[in-house]
Formats: sequence, structure tokens, C-alpha cells
Amino acid sequence: MFKPFKKPTDLLKKKKSKDLLKKKVYKKRPCRFCIDKIENIDYLDYQKFQKLLTERGKIVPSRISGTCAPHQRQLAKAIKKARILALLPFVAE
Repeated sequence: MFKPFKKPTDLLKKKKSKDLLKKKVYKKRPCRFCIDKIENIDYLDYQKFQKLLTERGKIVPSRISGTCAPHQRQLAKAIKKARILALLPFVAE
């Protein structure tokens, strides 16, 4: 019937061990556009960024693709322009 009171230190130990198990450290991938020294991403070269789209047509986030923030912004704009001009599909079939 009566449960003994757990000490706060016991709860903290359990929480710390769970946090250590959850957290994974990933190595940051280098930006492929920075390696190739591409300054501007052109929407007409849609074959280059075809790999940065999922099967469903979504843009892959930079934490997965490894693209730096300035190139990720340019990439998003280029993909959206290519979609409007019907070079890329909005949604996969």
C-alpha cells in the first residue's frame, strides 16, 4: 500500500544515464558546394541537386545533407524556381 519516498539523488542518476544513452554525436559533413567552390547555385542545373531531394520531393535538411547555411538557402530557392518552371515535380507520383 505505502510506497517509500524516493530520494531526489536517485531520480537525478536515472535521468543522467538516460540522457547519456539518448545523445549521439554526429560528425559534420562537409558542404559539397563549398568543396567544389560553387558560389551560386543555378536552378537550371537541377541534376546537381536532385540528390538533395527525397523520393517524395521534399528538400533534405542541412543537418542530414551537410550543406552549409548559405548554400542551403540558395538550394531551397533554386529548387523552388525549378519546381515552378516544371523542371522538378512538386510531389512524387
